[in-house]
Order: sequence, then structure tokens, then C-alpha cells
Amino acid sequence: FCSFTIGKGSTYQLKGMMIVITENQKNELIQHVANFVGMASIRLPDDVMARLQEMRDNETKPSAITLYDIMIGNQKRAVEVKRPTCQDTGIVHLYVRAGAFSPYLNVLTDVINQAVVKATQQTPLRLNAVETFDEYNTGTNVGTGVPYIEWTIVPDSDKIEMDVYFAGGGCSLPGKSAVLMPAKGYEGIVDFVLDIVTDRGVNACPPLAIGVGIGGCITTATHLSKKALLRKVGSHNPNPKVAEFENILSDAINKIGVGPQGLGGSESLLGLNVETICRHPATLAVSVSTGCWAHRRATLAIDKDGNCDMITHKGAVI
Repeated sequence: FCSFTIGKGSTYQLKGMMIVITENQKNELIQHVANFVGMASIRLPDDVMARLQEMRDNETKPSAITLYDIMIGNQKRAVEVKRPTCQDTGIVHLYVRAGAFSPYLNVLTDVINQAVVKATQQTPLRLNAVETFDEYNTGTNVGTGVPYIEWTIVPDSDKIEMDVYFAGGGCSLPGKSAVLMPAKGYEGIVDFVLDIVTDRGVNACPPLAIGVGIGGCITTATHLSKKALLRKVGSHNPNPKVAEFENILSDAINKIGVGPQGLGGSESLLGLNVETICRHPATLAVSVSTGCWAHRRATLAIDKDGNCDMITHKGAVI
């Protein structure tokens, strides 16, 4: 520990001394993160692949079975030729849980930006970053506010975990948020979600991954809906009442019979997750984020020495 004083008589302790990251260490991490981003655009996470195979095995409609076979075959071919499983690699989003004592914390924003540029060139990723109003493509997938990075600082940790998510045009199109009158109740949330699925769900290339956020205002609900979308397929909210609500919503959406690519089938969902926080008694905010069948998300862990481990893709080498 080291100690220092701020103001009169206030002494603070820090765990360890600041570690200076060398240029070589930084460049190595840039390459690792670039490989991670590129790999995540090519290979679907293990839980998504398992769910697609399960849906294929449970399907009875011949045309839907054929579509699942095409999806699974497309993914296998993408891995073989090392090219993105969908040509729309979207806007790159990263959700970072950074240990307060990670030696990489100070350089991580620059590492991520440079890694996205590198991944764009080496994977390659489609050029999707268009400056709003100026209407020009940056040509690097880096621009004003992108890649989008959301931070959570983790106390008493020297590790970093980051989720990458590719927000493609089709899977982003159905996204919607609203603040409902509280009298609408949770039935109003069900109606809101079903209206989105029936109106625009087909644009997101079903079967769909759906994240639902419920909070007290538009901002919190929207944040939660994307957080829900990053959860493992088939997972449940730890609150049993919320988990029951997830099941109710999932059953209702599957009964619509959207099926793969919206052409009909016995199921419509890869999975549906709900995240909540406390709300104001006078408001009921709800937001929906959607993902396509090629639900490209991945999680990378980085220790204090820069060693990297893929959490969502067993056996993946970056």
C-alpha cells in the first residue's frame, strides 16, 4: 500500500503503486482486442449455436427446418473461411467492466479505438460509421462516439471484462422505448413488446434475441434493454417474479409463429431477457432491443498481465 494526503488531515491509501504500461504491452493488447472483435463477428457464441440447433431439432415445418440448416451451415462456413457470419457487422458496442486497479485502465479507451480500426482492416468489418448530419463514412468504424463504450468500474479488482456487440441495421430497427402510464401495468408492457415484434420484428432476421428493460425513465429502460440482450441465451433474471414474466412474454411471442426469417415456424425466439431497476411510482418506462439469429456478442477477460481469455467461445484462439 501507499498513502497520500488530500487537504487537512485526510489520509488515503492506494493498493499498490501505479504500473506504467509500455508501448509494446499496449500494442500487444491492441492486437488481442482486434482479434477478439474480429473473431466475434465471425463465430457465434456457444449458447447461440446450441439454441439454433435446438430450434432446428424441435421444428416440424419443412421450410423452417431448411432455413435453420442454412443458418447453421452459413455459420460453419464463416468459421472455415474466416469471414463475418453476416455482411452487416454493425456499429461496434463495447461494455467494459474495468477493475479499479487494472494497470490498463488509463490506456483502454485508446486500445479499443485502435483495435476496432485494426479489426476493420484485418477481418474485414464493413464500414458502417457515418457521421450524422455531415453524412460521410469515416472508413474505419471509428468516429464521433463510436465504437460505443459503456464503463462500469469494479472495486478491488485488477481484471477487465468486456462484452462486444455488433448493432446491425436490421436488428437495431425494431428498437423502441416509451414511458407508459402506470395504470397500464405489466399488461401494458406485454402489449408494447408484442406490438414491436408483430410490426417490425421481421426486419431483425428472426429468430429473435430480445432484451426488455423496465425502469423509471427512458434512459434507464433503454440501457437495461441492451444489458438484457447481452445475457446468455436461456438465462433467467434472479428475481423469480421477473423470471416468470420472461416466460410469459416468451410463450406469447413464440405463439405468434414468426419462425426463421419471418416465414413461419413453431418458435420465434432465440431467447428473451428482462432487466429491471426501481421505478418512480408515477411512471413505467419500457424499452426493447432486438438481436438477429446471428446474435454476435462475445466476452473477453484480461488479467493484470495482459493475458486474455474468451469466456463465451470455448476453444477460440485470439
